[in-house]
Amino acid sequence: MAEKWIDWSKNVRSKDYRGSTSFATFMIIAPVCFFLGMIFAEFPYDYPLLWTSDVIQPAYLDQLETHLKFMHQSPPLISRMLSIMISLGFLGFLIKLFKASESNILFDGASLVLYVIGVGVYIANIVKGLRFVSAGIWHAEDFPGNLPASAQDPQAADGRLILGREDSLKVMAASNTILALVLLGVLVLQAGQWYAERKDNEEYERLQRDAAEEQKTASEAASKPQTAAEKRAAKKKQ
Repeated sequence: MAEKWIDWSKNVRSKDYRGSTSFATFMIIAPVCFFLGMIFAEFPYDYPLLWTSDVIQPAYLDQLETHLKFMHQSPPLISRMLSIMISLGFLGFLIKLFKASESNILFDGASLVLYVIGVGVYIANIVKGLRFVSAGIWHAEDFPGNLPASAQDPQAADGRLILGREDSLKVMAASNTILALVLLGVLVLQAGQWYAERKDNEEYERLQRDAAEEQKTASEAASKPQTAAEKRAAKKKQ
């Protein structure tokens, strides 16, 4: 099974090797950097929720909710562009992992796992939270999340604890942080692949130089005329 997916004969100097300098790597790094930029743009909104101990004012939550509504209710072109960028990353991984070398399996395979985790966090937490914001469920009078945990009816929610507006926004902010760490992991692995390829090429060039020097030394020794002592030593060996 491993022989089917991995080409063990392929190395960083093979013609069909798709490494860190291939266009497929650009197809991976570009979406990752794009999404990291989006997450960085959200950091001023997430900072008061996660990284400070100050009391969160309701006016701030209203402002954040308005911002998230504006994002989620943006024209369909925006969501299509996001889907295209996500698909571009998957396409880059598929190209690099087709008839993959050992390096591709190690670095690109691990990067793909992190990328899938990031997409899962995005769909399960961020997209779901944006839908709740657009629906305005937190402002409904009968929404159980507005009640304290002790006042909620466990049977009405199938035993689950329903979060209120502030806690739900904190979950979305934490998801942005997790997503940023996952995407940074993808960049670290791609940089690690580049570093491994560089070291492999340096080692190969060093071995080539050493072999060339040994061959040159051997040829010079063979062409050098023998001295009288060397001739006598050769006769004694015969």
